[in-house]
Amino acid sequence: MIVRAQWLFLLVLLCLPISAASAHESRPAYLELAEQSPGTWAITWKQPVMGDQAVRLEPRMSNGWLDRKPAGEELTPTHYIRHWRITAPQARLAGSTITIAGLERTITDVVVHISTAKGQDIDTVLRRDSPRMTIDFGAWRSLSAPAYFRLGVEHILAGVDHLLFVAGLLLLAGAGWRLLGVITAFTLGHSLTLAASSLGWVKAPVPVIEALVALSIIFVARELLRSGRDTLTARRPWLIAALFGLLHGFAFAGALAETGLPESNIPTALLLFNLGVEAGQLAFVGALMVAIWFWHRLPVSSGANDRLRRLAPYAMGCYASFLFWQRTAAVFA
Repeated sequence: MIVRAQWLFLLVLLCLPISAASAHESRPAYLELAEQSPGTWAITWKQPVMGDQAVRLEPRMSNGWLDRKPAGEELTPTHYIRHWRITAPQARLAGSTITIAGLERTITDVVVHISTAKGQDIDTVLRRDSPRMTIDFGAWRSLSAPAYFRLGVEHILAGVDHLLFVAGLLLLAGAGWRLLGVITAFTLGHSLTLAASSLGWVKAPVPVIEALVALSIIFVARELLRSGRDTLTARRPWLIAALFGLLHGFAFAGALAETGLPESNIPTALLLFNLGVEAGQLAFVGALMVAIWFWHRLPVSSGANDRLRRLAPYAMGCYASFLFWQRTAAVFA
């Protein structure tokens, strides 16, 4: 069954995007309106970028606040960020409309967080089918729970690198209780560093972590080529999954930090983002196992499988090597 799985995995690899940018093309944008003192608002807009290309989005407000020139702008490797500082009575915000122009032509979501000096909060997500909202503090309730859960699901399912690693773990462990132990160890590992990093207890440079995530995929590909030997990975795959899970947790935390957490409800948003990651991960593992089950019943000759069974780890390693060198170059850019 594992031989057939590697053959199926090779076909999946051939369909992967050549550019690493597409692994994160659905990263959400972030719009925050925070009342720092009565009548004084700090507005932040984070727009995803990859290299010289930016997602074509433009935030607009019917009260004209965003028509003004930004007080500050900055470009990071992952985001184009603009800041506004507005002095106006709250009445000019209530009843106004926020529209994200261009959102309907993308697969990107926009996380919106609004907080007043009186402690009123709105947390929601604007999507391509609902690119606008009317601000009404009496009607809106905090939507951080479903919003951040969905973001977790979307992040893991859009992250080709993380899915490659999980698929490699499946091929290493096989089916049954051994696979359950490996997935559980990976979950515990990345949950620990996701929480620790998001809460500010530990810090890790995101570009370096992204490069090391690619390196972890290369390691798994190498171990797949050594299958049948008495190695630490073969004896204790759960240990390898847990150790690399710590690394992937930092990457998840970096993605969450780029989006932003609502200061009024960080624990809930963090928990549900992590649950979303787990839900997406389990859905991917389930879909892959079903595909392997069907593939196992196709009339593929054993000779063809024997010749091709090593190509999947090589293809996986080559793709991960491309990601590694691309991301390593970004560290020193």
